[in-house]
Amino acid sequence: MRTVKVISFRERTNMADSGNGQINDVSCSNEDEQDEKLKVVGIPLSRKLCYAIGGMPYQMTLNAKAFFMPIFLLDVVQMKPFYVSVILFLGRAWDAITDPIVGYAVSKSGRTRIGKLIPWIVYSTPLGVVSYILAWYTPQDSMSAASSFSWYFIWSCLFDTFMSCYHVPYSSLNMFLGGGEKDRDSATGYRMGMEMFAVLLGAAIQGQIVGVYHAKRVHVCSHLNDSATLGNYSLEVEVNFTAPLSETLQNTRKAYLISALVIGALYFISCLVLFFGVKEQLAPLSKLDRLQMGYLTGMKMIIKHTPYLWLVFGFFFSSVAFQMAQGNFALFCTHVAGMGVYFQHLVLILLIAATLSIPLWQAVLVRLGKKPTIFIGLSIYVPCLIIVSSVKGSFPLFAFLSILTGISLASLYLLPWSMLPDVVDDFKVKNPSCSDLEPMFYSCYVFFNKFGGGLSNGISTLALHFAGYQPGACRHNSSVIITLQVLFAPVPIILLLIGLVLFYFYPINEQRRQHIQTQLQKVASENKAEIKQESYL
Repeated sequence: MRTVKVISFRERTNMADSGNGQINDVSCSNEDEQDEKLKVVGIPLSRKLCYAIGGMPYQMTLNAKAFFMPIFLLDVVQMKPFYVSVILFLGRAWDAITDPIVGYAVSKSGRTRIGKLIPWIVYSTPLGVVSYILAWYTPQDSMSAASSFSWYFIWSCLFDTFMSCYHVPYSSLNMFLGGGEKDRDSATGYRMGMEMFAVLLGAAIQGQIVGVYHAKRVHVCSHLNDSATLGNYSLEVEVNFTAPLSETLQNTRKAYLISALVIGALYFISCLVLFFGVKEQLAPLSKLDRLQMGYLTGMKMIIKHTPYLWLVFGFFFSSVAFQMAQGNFALFCTHVAGMGVYFQHLVLILLIAATLSIPLWQAVLVRLGKKPTIFIGLSIYVPCLIIVSSVKGSFPLFAFLSILTGISLASLYLLPWSMLPDVVDDFKVKNPSCSDLEPMFYSCYVFFNKFGGGLSNGISTLALHFAGYQPGACRHNSSVIITLQVLFAPVPIILLLIGLVLFYFYPINEQRRQHIQTQLQKVASENKAEIKQESYL
C-alpha cells in the first residue's frame, strides 16, 4: 500500500515540476507524509517485540561461540593453541572487515517491495543457519592439523559473513521503526532485553552439554592427580581413567552438533517473526534510497564526526574488556579457580542477572540520562574481577559476583546501542544534505565490536600457546596459571578504565540530546517548507 502512494505522488510531482530537484522532492514529500503518521501512531508494542525477537540470532550465536568455541577447539577438537588463536583472531578480523563492506552494500542497494533492509536479513538467514551448524560439526574422528584448521576456519568465516549480512541491516532498522527518539529508546530496551534472553538461551543449550563433559573430565583428572600425588601413578591407572573420557569425547562432539541444530532452528524462527512483524518506516531526513556518494567519501564523513569517534572507541575498549574476561572464563574456572564443575551454572547465573537487569538500566537511563548511567554500570565490573581473581573454590561467592557481573554486562549491552541513534541524529542535523548513511554508521560500530572480540580471543589463545598450554591436559605449569590470571582480571580492568575515560569525553549529554531533537525537527520542517514552495512554482 505504501509503494502505491509513493508512485502516485511522484506522478503528481512530475506534472507540477519539471527540472532539477525532482528526486529530492519526491523523497522528502514522501518523508513528510510518513512523519505526520509517526507523530500520531508511534511504534506499536507488537512491532517492538517482533523487532526485539529479530535480534536473538546474533547474540545467541555470538555468545555461544565466545563462551564455548575456545574450549571446544582446545579440549574437544583438541587443536593446538596456536591454530585456535589463528582461527579466533583471523576469523573475527574477517568478520569485522565484512561489516563496513556489507554496510556500504546495503546503503547502495535500492528499495524493494518488502523494503531496503529486510531483504538482506531474509536472504542471508538460510546460509547463516547452515554455516553455523557446520562450524560445530566434526567430520572425522581424527583429522590432520591442517584439515582440522581449514574446516573450522572456513566455516567460521562463512558464518560470520552471512551474519554480517543479517546483523548490519537489522541494527540499522532501529532508525526506521517509526516514532520518535523516546520510541527508539524503548525499542532498543526491548531489543536488548530479548538479546540478553537469547544469550541466556544459547548458553543454556551449549552450557549443559559442556557441563556434562567437564564434570566427567574433572572427575577423571581428579583421580589422575590423586594417583600422582600418592606416588602410585602408572600407565595402567592412566589407561583405566582416560578410556571413559575418550568414549565421552565422541558423544560430546555429537551433542555439540545437536545444540547447533537447535540454535539454528531458533535463528530461522526469529527471522520469520521479524519478517512478518516489522515493516520499514521512513525517518526524518532519511529516504531509504540508494546512497549517492562513494564508499571512501561516506567513511570520511563518518570518521570526521567527533561524537561518533568518542562513542565508538569507548565502546571498543569496554567491549574488549568484557570479551577478554568472557572468553577466558571457562578456562579460568577449570584450571585456576577450581570451579570447573560449576562454571556452566555460573554462566547461567550471570546471564539471568543480565537479562533481568535490562529494565533496571532502562529506568535509570530515563531518570539520570545515558552518560551517567553507563559510568555507573561499567564501574561495577572492576571490583567483581578483582575479587573473583583472588578467591578460589567458593561457589556462593562466585555466584554472588556473577550476579553483579551480569548487572554490569547488561549496561554494556543497552547503553552504547541506545547512544548511537543520538550520534546519527546529530550527524543528520549538521549534514542535512547527506542521507542514507545509517547502515554505514551501524556497520562501523559493529566492526569495532567484532574486531575487539577477535583481538581479545586471538591474544588470549596466543598467550596460552607461548605459556605452554597443553590441550586436554589435567595439570598445567605455573606460567599457564599466571597467564590465565592476568588475562582474566588485570588486562580487562585496564581496558575498561580506558573505555571509561573515552566515554567521559563523549560530548552528547541530556541537554545536548534534547537540543539535537529540536534541531532535527526544525531542519526537517524547513526542508518540507522549501519543498512545498517549489511544488507551487
